[in-house]
Amino acid sequence: VQLVESGGGSVQAGGSLILSCAASGSSDSTTCLGWFRQAPGEEREGVAAICRNGRTSYADSVKGRFTSSRDNAKNTLKLQMNMLKPEGTAMYYCAASRWVLSPLIRGSYNYWGQGTQVTVSS
Repeated sequence: VQLVESGGGSVQAGGSLILSCAASGSSDSTTCLGWFRQAPGEEREGVAAICRNGRTSYADSVKGRFTSSRDNAKNTLKLQMNMLKPEGTAMYYCAASRWVLSPLIRGSYNYWGQGTQVTVSS
């Protein structure tokens, strides 16, 4: 499975960005897709996840501001990020797995993209 993220960039606080992730390879291995982020010196944390059955999960820090969606036919994942905050500055990664018990836990995922940088200025 290969995952390629796009859509990162620089934005002012309060702004919006849309991240995309294109998945290729076995569709069985992309049953669940997640977004994670990692700031310098910090642990990689789960942001949002969505499984093929429509089950979604969000970190408390982004609920109400971020929305994850997927196109199962195209095997793509998107993350709509609104009302961005400076603490959202991080590298954002797309992740995939056949099945996850805890969708926002890093160890639940087998495949990872290279990441796309998001910088939010105050």
